[in-house]
Amino acid sequence: MTPKAKRKISILGLLLLLVVVVVSSNTFWRFLYPLHHEEYIRTAAAKNGVDPLMVAALINVESKFKTENVSHVGAVGLMQLMPETATWAAEQSGLPYDGPTDLADPQRNIELGSWYLAYLKKQFDGNWVAAVAAYNGGPARVQGWMQDGEWDGTLDTSDKIPVGETRHYVQRVFFNYEKYKKLYAP
Repeated sequence: MTPKAKRKISILGLLLLLVVVVVSSNTFWRFLYPLHHEEYIRTAAAKNGVDPLMVAALINVESKFKTENVSHVGAVGLMQLMPETATWAAEQSGLPYDGPTDLADPQRNIELGSWYLAYLKKQFDGNWVAAVAAYNGGPARVQGWMQDGEWDGTLDTSDKIPVGETRHYVQRVFFNYEKYKKLYAP
């Protein structure tokens, strides 16, 4: 083997080692699965009795932590709340809300979104999977699927969720949730 070939192999080996070290580090994975606004998330989650890492996973799927994100249907902010849902959640919870511009505020958005997620979890008797599906597809629709036997509300049968957007949403949120638990759980 020529000295030039040996040098190329050595450089490739070092590059491969560098890639393995970077990909196996928590820093790399925390870049892909960030936990911005951690204080707001943990405070709102504790107040509402929900897992802060579930809130973070949902935010990552909904907005990638972009505070002023607005969806094509009009959902706003980190937790992509519809203004009508935010108004209703504020009325039910007593949380302050002055209109859609409030939803660009991370603290307000996380407070309202965490309250709504807790509400859905209670509505579905503690079933996180059904609550997450309802966060995306609407509680009445998810209740209908479960009552009609189209879906049993479990993650194992999430491929049976009749609406593709909600099916993929549930799968992505729970995939993210597992990543967040590995990276940030105490």
